[in-house]
Amino acid sequence: MNPLAQTNPHRRFNPLKQEWVLVSPNRTQRPWQGQMEKPVVAAALTYDPDCYLCPGNIRAGGARTDKYTSTYVFENDYAALKLDAPRFSNDEDGKGILIAEGESGVCRVVCFSPRHDLTLANMTVPEIRAVVDVWAEQYRELGSRDDIAYVQVFENRGAMMGASNPHPHGQIWASRSIPNEIVSELAGQRAYLEERKCCLLCAYQEMEIRLGERVVATNESFVAVVPYWAVWPFEVMILPLRHITDLEAMTAAERDDFASMLQSVTSTYDRVFDTPFPYSMGLHPQPVDGEKHPEWHFHTHFYPPLLRSATIRKFMVGYELLGSPQRDITAESAAEVLRKAAAR
Repeated sequence: MNPLAQTNPHRRFNPLKQEWVLVSPNRTQRPWQGQMEKPVVAAALTYDPDCYLCPGNIRAGGARTDKYTSTYVFENDYAALKLDAPRFSNDEDGKGILIAEGESGVCRVVCFSPRHDLTLANMTVPEIRAVVDVWAEQYRELGSRDDIAYVQVFENRGAMMGASNPHPHGQIWASRSIPNEIVSELAGQRAYLEERKCCLLCAYQEMEIRLGERVVATNESFVAVVPYWAVWPFEVMILPLRHITDLEAMTAAERDDFASMLQSVTSTYDRVFDTPFPYSMGLHPQPVDGEKHPEWHFHTHFYPPLLRSATIRKFMVGYELLGSPQRDITAESAAEVLRKAAAR
């Protein structure tokens, strides 16, 4: 890494989304008198009678959660997408400005464990492997539908990232159209394949492993890195070492290794500031739109908001909203912090 980039403002290109991020390492020492978040407290109960995601409890919408003993999936009671949503297309006055169209889909909740006090960070690898298997089953089932083009698996951990319930759970939103982020990543990977005749993320993970500056963890099948173009302070991307497009393409050993990497990354996060680390995490498999996607390389994003401590977060405001993404600490220094936390 150019040493000038470690102490001076510069911008870095994200070839995956074909956009730039401003990096300002000179701002790391600025004083903070802004909002301070409340310290996160880990759930203490293995079963909470007031939690609508704990086994056997009544949910907010009136349905009863099954008395499940492993990973559990149910239809979201307050779904953002519905399969019976009417289809329509509207372009007011035909001017290409006021455009709307109907959008349908499925929203499901995935409870990782019946235990209220567990998270991916303190679940065992076999327990996480069961979650991975459910994700793969859901991707296969929903992806086989003619009216679904993308299956987005994600988890919001912590109230800071919008989680409405502390019980360990994630969501699956399957939609008729391909979401914006996937459209951008498709374009970036397709452009690289057409120009360079090779997979973008295959080439990228090989470079990261060779350089080592931003690598957080590796195992037989995966590497976790702070992306060179990271926006969030301790952002991490997990990449398979083999070119695969989705969970279904993984071997049994690769699913084990993926579960192990998820446990490694999330438990490392919790050691950075000695607190349950909030984040939004999402799997990015290839679209299920019936098209072939040789350019697509499966990957997982972690977007955590904490910046300096357990109570100071990164805000996406001002220049980030009106100009372009910006970060203070470099990806290299963030990776070093994560490596040290992992070694504790």
